[in-house]
Amino acid sequence: MEKIEYKAEWNIAKIKANEKVRKEIENQLKNGMEIGEIISQYKDEIEVKHDSMHGNILLNEGINAIWALVAGDANEIPFNATNAYLGVGDSTAAEDAGQSGLQGNNQTYMPMDNGYPQYGQNQRIVFRSTFGENDANHAWNEFTVANTAGNNGKNLNRKVESKGTKSQGEIWTLTLTITLS
Repeated sequence: MEKIEYKAEWNIAKIKANEKVRKEIENQLKNGMEIGEIISQYKDEIEVKHDSMHGNILLNEGINAIWALVAGDANEIPFNATNAYLGVGDSTAAEDAGQSGLQGNNQTYMPMDNGYPQYGQNQRIVFRSTFGENDANHAWNEFTVANTAGNNGKNLNRKVESKGTKSQGEIWTLTLTITLS
């Protein structure tokens, strides 16, 4: 029997830090520092809450982009360190494979943190973006990974689940791990 298992895991590290170290933490995360290192380094100056969710729907445009990339289509934009973005929006519209990206009125796409995406082992790819204190200060109800900043590119997937509202001054780091087996 031929079968492919697809698993998507989303994690959000919600960081509240005092104003004195906030920008420094944001820059360190965007430069690829691991969240555990941030917690160790700033343990007396931050509060971190972790949130997770599982699954999503692959979008038709994302599936077609994958096949184009597998076939070596030089016109397809890869989901690499230069082009990949994680996006969040405020729509609660149900996922549908025919959609082309986020559906909400408020949408924010952020580039990959330094060193991401990570791939090439364990049959997985890991995307990570940090949304700084002035980014995506709206409801986080929908999630995607895209090969450009916005819905003009190809969105690989879409997940709908309310994860709260990010406020000014908070730093949220979104990680998506996709595993195939």
